[in-house]
Amino acid sequence: MKSVEFKFFGEAVVLALGLFFGGRAIKQGIVQFKEMDRTVTAKGLSEKEVKADKATWPMKFKELGNDPAELYDRIEADTRIIVDFLKSNGLSDEEISLAPPVMVDQQANLSYSNEMVRYRYKANCVVTVVSKNVDLVRKLVSKQTELMRQGVTIVGNEYDESSIVTYEFTGLNDIKPEMIAEATKNARRTAERFAEDSDSELGKIRTADQGQFSIESRDQNTPWLKNVRVVTTVIYFLKD
Repeated sequence: MKSVEFKFFGEAVVLALGLFFGGRAIKQGIVQFKEMDRTVTAKGLSEKEVKADKATWPMKFKELGNDPAELYDRIEADTRIIVDFLKSNGLSDEEISLAPPVMVDQQANLSYSNEMVRYRYKANCVVTVVSKNVDLVRKLVSKQTELMRQGVTIVGNEYDESSIVTYEFTGLNDIKPEMIAEATKNARRTAERFAEDSDSELGKIRTADQGQFSIESRDQNTPWLKNVRVVTTVIYFLKD
């Protein structure tokens, strides 16, 4: 009987020791896992002001008349005046494109057949300038009143986006690496400051997200100046 009791006691001791050391091992595993999961997320910003390197200028004009043949003659004359103005001021043929006029029969669009209009036909015309010489385009936009002296009026307003000069920056790929490096550097500085404040050390990078680049006009009055912006998100491990 004593041998049985001793055997039972020994098995109980072994089981208790096993649970004790096993529990410690599990506990250490959880702690290590939590330590490995201790992270800090930091965002780094990089901004750069650049000048647009491409300008698109749709020069719209209209002609009214009752005789289609005469109307087309006036359209051709107006188009020649505009093209001569652009080329004499430094633009090339490759930077100028002509679109066929869009003719509207205003009488056909009347609600009642007995209504009359002074001019039956209206022609909407456009000469488009696409140039990388942004400064020259800006200069010509301010000089377009010279066309009025020759009888050509460029139409358009701020509510018609298709008639507004647009400026673009196409050199993003050239400045991307520099801006990403700066944003990542700023993110690391933020993470290091957090680690220092929390009595920790910054570990390796867990994940990094480059983020999307945005290009916007600096303000409404200088649309040829652009703000390029990117935010990089980096997750770092923390260690004691």
